[in-house]
Amino acid sequence: MGVIGPERWLSALWPVVRERLPDPPARVVEVGCGTLGGFVPALRADGYDAVGVDPKAPPGPHYCSIGIEEFGPTGDVDAVVASTSLHHVADPQQVIAKLASALGPGGIAVVIEWAWDDLDEQTVLWGLDRLGSAERPGWLHRRREEWTASGLPWERFLREWAEREHIHRAATLVQLLDERFERVHLGRGPYLFADLREASEEDEVEAIAVGEIRATRVDYVGRARPRL
Repeated sequence: MGVIGPERWLSALWPVVRERLPDPPARVVEVGCGTLGGFVPALRADGYDAVGVDPKAPPGPHYCSIGIEEFGPTGDVDAVVASTSLHHVADPQQVIAKLASALGPGGIAVVIEWAWDDLDEQTVLWGLDRLGSAERPGWLHRRREEWTASGLPWERFLREWAEREHIHRAATLVQLLDERFERVHLGRGPYLFADLREASEEDEVEAIAVGEIRATRVDYVGRARPRL
C-alpha cells in the first residue's frame, strides 16, 4: 500500500482541501500544520500565499512555531485550514473564534475533523485487522496495546481514553463552527486508512459504502459571517 502515516493522510486530503479554497494567490493560514508542514508545501507549490502555524512547525519563513491558542487574528486572510487540529485544543470555542477573526469578508474555513465517538467496535476491529506492522506506530497501534491491557469493552475504553485526553466530540466542534461561520458543506469520509498497511483509502470508502464500518472523518466548510 506504499507509505503510511501522515504523508498518506496529506496526500489523500490535499484534493479535498484544495477544491474548497479560493483561487491562488489567496492568502491561506493552516493552523496545526505539524512537523511536516501540513498542506503548506502543496499550497505554496500551487501558488498560494500560505503560512503554517504549529508549536512543532518546521523551520522556515513560511511557518510560525506557536500554539493555535496564540494565533492572533488579522482580519485579512482569505482562508484558514485546520486538519485534525481542533479536537484536542483546550478551548475550542476560543480557537474557532480566532479562526473567524483571522478571515476577511467572505473568507473560507476548511476543517477536517475526527468523529471519535462514532468509532464503534466493528469499525475499529476492521482497522486493526488491516493494521499490519509499522516502523512508526500510529494512533491505532498505540490504542490496540492499551485496549488489550485494559480488558475493557472497546466503547468504554475509548470513552475513558477520550475523557482523560480531553478530546472534543465532532458534534461539539460543528456546533461551535456553525456559531461563527455560515455552513457551506458538511460531509463524512474515511479516517483510518492513513495507519493501515493492508488497506487503502479506497478500501475504507468501499467498506463505509456497504455499511460494514462507520465513516469517522468530518469535513466542514464555512464562510465568514459579515461583521456587524
